[in-house]
Amino acid sequence: MKLSRMALAVLAVTAMVASAPLPAQPYEAVAVSDGGAVKGKVLFQGSPPDKRKVIPTKDRETCGSGVREVDLILVGPDKAVQDAVVYLKGVGKGKAWEKPSAIPHIDNVKCDFKPHVQVVPAGDFEIVNSDPVLHNTHGFYGKLTAFNVALPNQDQRIKKQLKKPGLVRVECDAHGWMLGWVYVADNPYYAVTAKDGTFTIKDVPPGSYTLVTWQEYAGEVEIPVVVKAKEVMPVTVELKK
Repeated sequence: MKLSRMALAVLAVTAMVASAPLPAQPYEAVAVSDGGAVKGKVLFQGSPPDKRKVIPTKDRETCGSGVREVDLILVGPDKAVQDAVVYLKGVGKGKAWEKPSAIPHIDNVKCDFKPHVQVVPAGDFEIVNSDPVLHNTHGFYGKLTAFNVALPNQDQRIKKQLKKPGLVRVECDAHGWMLGWVYVADNPYYAVTAKDGTFTIKDVPPGSYTLVTWQEYAGEVEIPVVVKAKEVMPVTVELKK
Protein backbone atom coordinates (compact mmCIF):
# COMPACT_ATOMS: atom_id res chain seq x y z
CA MET A 1 0.00 0.00 0.00
CA LYS A 2 1.38 3.37 -0.99
CA LEU A 3 1.04 6.32 1.36
CA SER A 4 0.68 9.88 0.19
CA ARG A 5 3.30 12.45 1.04
CA MET A 6 0.84 14.08 3.42
CA ALA A 7 0.24 10.81 5.26
CA LEU A 8 3.98 10.17 5.52
CA ALA A 9 4.52 13.65 6.91
CA VAL A 10 1.79 13.13 9.51
CA LEU A 11 3.34 9.81 10.54
CA ALA A 12 6.78 11.41 10.84
CA VAL A 13 5.51 14.24 13.02
CA THR A 14 3.56 11.78 15.19
CA ALA A 15 6.69 9.69 15.69
CA MET A 16 8.71 12.76 16.64
CA VAL A 17 6.12 13.86 19.21
CA ALA A 18 5.90 10.37 20.67
CA SER A 19 9.67 10.12 21.07
CA ALA A 20 10.20 13.63 22.44
CA PRO A 21 11.19 13.80 26.13
CA LEU A 22 8.46 14.84 28.52
CA PRO A 23 8.92 18.26 30.13
CA ALA A 24 10.12 18.26 33.74
CA GLN A 25 7.27 18.23 36.20
CA PRO A 26 7.12 21.08 38.73
CA TYR A 27 8.13 20.30 42.30
CA GLU A 28 5.22 19.19 44.50
CA ALA A 29 5.10 20.07 48.20
CA VAL A 30 3.72 17.22 50.33
CA ALA A 31 3.75 16.29 54.01
CA VAL A 32 6.94 14.46 55.01
CA SER A 33 6.34 12.64 58.30
CA ASP A 34 9.14 10.07 58.13
CA GLY A 35 11.89 12.13 56.53
CA GLY A 36 15.56 11.44 57.02
CA ALA A 37 18.58 13.67 56.60
CA VAL A 38 21.86 13.86 54.72
CA LYS A 39 24.62 15.26 56.92
CA GLY A 40 28.20 15.57 55.84
CA LYS A 41 31.39 17.45 55.18
CA VAL A 42 33.10 18.61 52.01
CA LEU A 43 36.89 18.27 51.79
CA PHE A 44 39.48 19.29 49.20
CA GLN A 45 42.19 16.83 48.27
CA GLY A 46 45.48 18.41 47.29
CA SER A 47 46.93 21.88 47.69
CA PRO A 48 44.63 24.85 47.10
CA PRO A 49 45.61 27.16 44.24
CA ASP A 50 47.31 30.50 44.70
CA LYS A 51 45.01 33.41 45.30
CA ARG A 52 43.98 35.37 42.23
CA LYS A 53 45.49 38.84 42.32
CA VAL A 54 43.26 41.68 41.17
CA ILE A 55 44.17 45.34 40.76
CA PRO A 56 41.14 47.65 40.30
CA THR A 57 41.58 49.73 37.16
CA LYS A 58 38.71 52.23 37.61
CA ASP A 59 36.55 53.86 40.28
CA ARG A 60 39.40 53.41 42.73
CA GLU A 61 37.84 55.72 45.29
CA THR A 62 35.17 53.03 45.73
CA CYS A 63 36.88 49.86 44.54
CA GLY A 64 40.25 50.53 46.18
CA SER A 65 43.66 51.04 44.61
CA GLY A 66 45.62 48.21 46.17
CA VAL A 67 46.02 44.60 45.12
CA ARG A 68 43.11 42.33 45.98
CA GLU A 69 43.78 38.67 46.72
CA VAL A 70 40.81 36.49 45.80
CA ASP A 71 40.43 32.89 46.97
CA LEU A 72 39.37 30.48 44.23
CA ILE A 73 38.43 27.98 46.93
CA LEU A 74 38.10 28.50 50.69
CA VAL A 75 39.94 25.61 52.37
CA GLY A 76 40.46 25.34 56.13
CA PRO A 77 43.43 23.74 57.92
CA ASP A 78 41.65 20.36 57.98
CA LYS A 79 40.90 20.58 54.21
CA ALA A 80 37.29 21.63 54.88
CA VAL A 81 35.69 23.56 52.01
CA GLN A 82 33.52 26.59 52.72
CA ASP A 83 30.81 27.88 50.35
CA ALA A 84 30.37 24.71 48.32
CA VAL A 85 26.83 24.17 47.00
CA VAL A 86 25.31 20.80 47.91
CA TYR A 87 21.92 19.59 46.69
CA LEU A 88 19.83 16.51 45.93
CA LYS A 89 19.23 16.09 42.23
CA GLY A 90 15.83 15.49 40.69
CA VAL A 91 13.62 15.39 43.79
CA GLY A 92 10.05 15.58 42.49
CA LYS A 93 8.16 16.04 45.74
CA GLY A 94 8.81 16.57 49.41
CA LYS A 95 8.86 19.31 52.04
CA ALA A 96 7.52 22.77 51.30
CA TRP A 97 9.85 25.60 50.35
CA GLU A 98 10.79 27.86 53.24
CA LYS A 99 9.30 31.32 52.88
CA PRO A 100 12.17 33.83 52.65
CA SER A 101 12.08 36.85 54.93
CA ALA A 102 13.08 39.01 51.95
CA ILE A 103 13.50 38.67 48.20
CA PRO A 104 16.81 36.93 47.42
CA HIS A 105 19.37 39.37 46.08
CA ILE A 106 22.95 40.00 45.06
CA ASP A 107 24.60 43.26 46.08
CA ASN A 108 27.43 45.28 44.56
CA VAL A 109 29.57 46.25 47.58
CA LYS A 110 32.92 48.00 47.09
CA CYS A 111 33.11 46.49 43.61
CA ASP A 112 32.55 42.96 44.86
CA PHE A 113 29.46 40.73 44.86
CA LYS A 114 27.83 39.90 48.18
CA PRO A 115 27.15 37.09 48.78
CA HIS A 116 29.76 35.48 46.55
CA VAL A 117 27.88 32.17 46.40
CA GLN A 118 24.21 31.53 47.15
CA VAL A 119 21.32 29.18 46.42
CA VAL A 120 17.87 30.59 45.65
CA PRO A 121 14.52 29.21 44.46
CA ALA A 122 13.29 30.12 41.01
CA GLY A 123 11.32 33.36 41.04
CA ASP A 124 11.92 36.95 42.08
CA PHE A 125 15.55 38.04 42.43
CA GLU A 126 16.89 41.52 43.13
CA ILE A 127 20.10 43.12 41.92
CA VAL A 128 21.28 45.84 44.32
CA ASN A 129 23.93 48.55 44.07
CA SER A 130 25.33 49.75 47.40
CA ASP A 131 28.16 51.63 45.67
CA PRO A 132 28.16 55.27 44.48
CA VAL A 133 29.42 54.18 41.04
CA LEU A 134 27.81 52.60 37.99
CA HIS A 135 27.66 48.81 37.95
CA ASN A 136 26.34 46.75 35.04
CA THR A 137 25.40 43.43 36.62
CA HIS A 138 25.20 40.62 34.07
CA GLY A 139 24.08 37.07 34.87
CA PHE A 140 24.62 34.08 32.58
CA TYR A 141 23.24 30.56 32.29
CA GLY A 142 26.34 29.27 30.50
CA LYS A 143 26.52 31.63 27.49
CA LEU A 144 22.86 32.73 27.68
CA THR A 145 21.96 35.92 29.50
CA ALA A 146 19.83 35.48 32.62
CA PHE A 147 19.69 39.21 33.39
CA ASN A 148 21.62 42.32 32.36
CA VAL A 149 20.95 45.49 34.31
CA ALA A 150 22.65 48.87 34.61
CA LEU A 151 22.66 50.35 38.12
CA PRO A 152 23.98 53.93 37.94
CA ASN A 153 22.65 55.02 41.33
CA GLN A 154 23.65 54.12 44.87
CA ASP A 155 21.07 52.03 46.76
CA GLN A 156 19.30 51.21 43.49
CA ARG A 157 17.40 47.90 43.37
CA ILE A 158 16.07 46.16 40.27
CA LYS A 159 13.87 43.07 40.40
CA LYS A 160 14.24 40.30 37.85
CA GLN A 161 12.93 36.76 37.45
CA LEU A 162 15.16 33.70 37.59
CA LYS A 163 12.85 31.22 35.89
CA LYS A 164 15.19 28.36 35.00
CA PRO A 165 16.97 26.05 37.46
CA GLY A 166 20.73 25.88 37.13
CA LEU A 167 23.95 27.76 37.79
CA VAL A 168 24.11 31.49 37.07
CA ARG A 169 27.52 33.16 36.74
CA VAL A 170 27.35 36.86 37.64
CA GLU A 171 29.78 39.43 36.25
CA CYS A 172 29.98 43.21 36.06
CA ASP A 173 30.44 44.61 32.57
CA ALA A 174 31.91 47.79 34.10
CA HIS A 175 34.41 46.06 36.44
CA GLY A 176 35.81 42.95 34.80
CA TRP A 177 37.28 41.36 37.94
CA MET A 178 33.91 41.01 39.71
CA LEU A 179 32.46 37.49 39.88
CA GLY A 180 29.62 35.85 41.80
CA TRP A 181 27.55 32.67 41.61
CA VAL A 182 23.85 31.96 42.07
CA TYR A 183 22.50 28.41 41.94
CA VAL A 184 18.78 28.39 41.11
CA ALA A 185 17.28 25.31 42.76
CA ASP A 186 14.33 23.26 41.51
CA ASN A 187 13.69 21.70 44.93
CA PRO A 188 14.31 22.82 48.54
CA TYR A 189 16.85 20.10 49.34
CA TYR A 190 20.07 22.10 49.24
CA ALA A 191 22.73 23.67 51.45
CA VAL A 192 25.85 25.83 51.28
CA THR A 193 28.73 24.50 53.35
CA ALA A 194 29.74 26.34 56.51
CA LYS A 195 33.25 27.49 57.41
CA ASP A 196 34.04 24.01 58.75
CA GLY A 197 32.83 22.38 55.52
CA THR A 198 29.71 20.87 57.05
CA PHE A 199 26.15 20.78 55.74
CA THR A 200 22.80 19.22 56.63
CA ILE A 201 19.83 18.58 54.34
CA LYS A 202 16.74 17.69 56.40
CA ASP A 203 13.25 16.24 55.94
CA VAL A 204 14.20 14.13 52.93
CA PRO A 205 11.61 11.51 51.87
CA PRO A 206 13.08 7.99 52.15
CA GLY A 207 14.63 6.84 48.89
CA SER A 208 17.70 6.77 46.67
CA TYR A 209 19.11 10.06 45.41
CA THR A 210 22.09 11.67 43.73
CA LEU A 211 23.93 14.18 45.91
CA VAL A 212 25.61 16.89 43.83
CA THR A 213 28.40 19.08 45.19
CA TRP A 214 29.64 22.09 43.22
CA GLN A 215 32.47 24.52 43.90
CA GLU A 216 33.63 27.18 41.47
CA TYR A 217 37.27 26.01 41.31
CA ALA A 218 36.94 22.25 41.88
CA GLY A 219 33.84 21.75 39.73
CA GLU A 220 31.10 19.19 40.33
CA VAL A 221 30.98 15.79 42.02
CA GLU A 222 28.00 13.41 42.18
CA ILE A 223 27.61 10.56 44.68
CA PRO A 224 24.67 8.21 45.33
CA VAL A 225 22.97 8.39 48.72
CA VAL A 226 20.23 6.31 50.30
CA VAL A 227 18.02 8.06 52.84
CA LYS A 228 16.12 5.93 55.34
CA ALA A 229 13.09 6.99 57.36
CA LYS A 230 14.01 9.15 60.36
CA GLU A 231 17.70 8.34 60.00
CA VAL A 232 20.75 10.47 59.24
CA MET A 233 22.86 9.50 56.23
CA PRO A 234 26.49 10.51 56.91
CA VAL A 235 28.60 11.44 53.88
CA THR A 236 32.05 12.80 53.14
CA VAL A 237 32.49 14.53 49.80
CA GLU A 238 36.00 14.84 48.40
CA LEU A 239 36.76 17.49 45.79
CA LYS A 240 39.91 17.69 43.74
CA LYS A 241 41.19 19.51 40.70
